[in-house]
Amino acid sequence: MVTMTKKVRVGHLVIGGGNPIVVQSMTKTRTDDVVSTVRQIRRLERAGCEMVRLAVPDKIAASALPEIRKRISLPLIADIHFDYRLALAAIRSGFDKIRINPGNIGAAWKVKEVIRAAMDRNVAIRVGVNAGSLDKRVVKKYGHPSVPAILESLEKALVPFEQLGFQSIVLSAKTTSGPGTISVNQALSQRYPYPLHIGLTEAGLPFEGAVRSAATLGVLLNKGVGDTIRISLTGDPVLEVNAAYELLGSLGLRPHGPVVYACPTCGRTMIDVARLARDVKRALKGVRSPVRVAVMGCVVNGPGEAKEADYGIAGGKGKGVVFAHGTVIRTCAEDQLVAVLVDEIKRNAEG
Repeated sequence: MVTMTKKVRVGHLVIGGGNPIVVQSMTKTRTDDVVSTVRQIRRLERAGCEMVRLAVPDKIAASALPEIRKRISLPLIADIHFDYRLALAAIRSGFDKIRINPGNIGAAWKVKEVIRAAMDRNVAIRVGVNAGSLDKRVVKKYGHPSVPAILESLEKALVPFEQLGFQSIVLSAKTTSGPGTISVNQALSQRYPYPLHIGLTEAGLPFEGAVRSAATLGVLLNKGVGDTIRISLTGDPVLEVNAAYELLGSLGLRPHGPVVYACPTCGRTMIDVARLARDVKRALKGVRSPVRVAVMGCVVNGPGEAKEADYGIAGGKGKGVVFAHGTVIRTCAEDQLVAVLVDEIKRNAEG
């Protein structure tokens, strides 16, 4: 049984404690390029991203943080490695959360400086440990970044936080292995009361990365493990947000706008289901109601399955029927199906 995690405030959001799972992403621009970074954050926000992390690799990047903070209201996280002074700069800039790996920050006093500054400003800290950046002494002990090695690294990393009584902690332990990520996060959920940020690190290109992430994170989420989520993809970060909501929605955890599903088609199909499904999805882009929309291609399963959705299309040769809540509302030509369907959804779902 997964225990309820502590609540941790990050800006206007509360992570953990049974609150909705928070969707986050990370900018892929140079942080010192304020214009591009702000533009990308706003795109992420429009897509539904609730928290954004920025890499702060050096003083030049750190110097841009106050201006970015001034232009963005979304909770912001500074991603810090190696130099504790960059974390202090991010805290002074008004960032809501700091991500550090204490194992690569160095001496314990440096970590404690960051913790004290975070305590003074009510800033949360994500204590993150990845398989590729473990405490060197632990790696030497175990020989490779195994699950026990990750757990021991994280245990060592938490010592200064516990010594100072700091509680606004979010834990994160990622690997490139699905089974490894599942095992380590299940163990963390049983050992610690802190919220967990889950993700599969370096998941890959959009298609492969989304599949790998869903296979891994779906297991954890279905067991109640995970309070924030990022699907790490090599590409446009908006795709990460879309994939995260698709995964959460499929598990019934975070409905986020329409869900469009479609039959795979076969030799019975006599309309262009793929085109219709794409057109429906595009036309519903601005709709926020979590309606289920079916695009079906023939009379064998189509009408029945479309009736199970809130709205749907079932096609025939050059024409089809539009359903709303189990009732046929219109039969029309193929080129009219999308317009009729979308008009019905917008009139009712948004009204």
